[in-house]
Amino acid sequence: MPFVELFVRRGTLAPERRDEIGGRLVSEVMLAEGAPDTETARAISWLVVNEIDAWFVGGRPLPADEKPKYVVRVGVPAGSMNDDKRRDIVERVTRVLADADDEPERFTQAATAWVHINEIPEGNWGARGKIVRTEDIVALVANG
Repeated sequence: MPFVELFVRRGTLAPERRDEIGGRLVSEVMLAEGAPDTETARAISWLVVNEIDAWFVGGRPLPADEKPKYVVRVGVPAGSMNDDKRRDIVERVTRVLADADDEPERFTQAATAWVHINEIPEGNWGARGKIVRTEDIVALVANG
């Protein structure tokens, strides 16, 4: 059950490119996480795009004509990750961004995209006004 946040400076992504990235990111994170590709699993796997008005690097505003930079935060239940899954998420997220870019090779350079994996401690997910635990998520995905 990933919750993915994509941060990019406002106006740097055309709507169709934004939709292409958004459509693939959740799928790729679900694959890396080991989640089944079912309607139930997809229904609780969300992505939001945060278009930022101001982006600073090293204390200086990013020039308006500079290629976009990205931050992708992936929230997953704590305990569901190991180093292989984390590595897979970072590789998949970076590949999605590179595939949608006119210069994919720039994603091999430092500071084009950062991927943050946030493992949410047990008892810190909530939905329907209740705490949702990992066992609840597993049961929902398994039973629909």
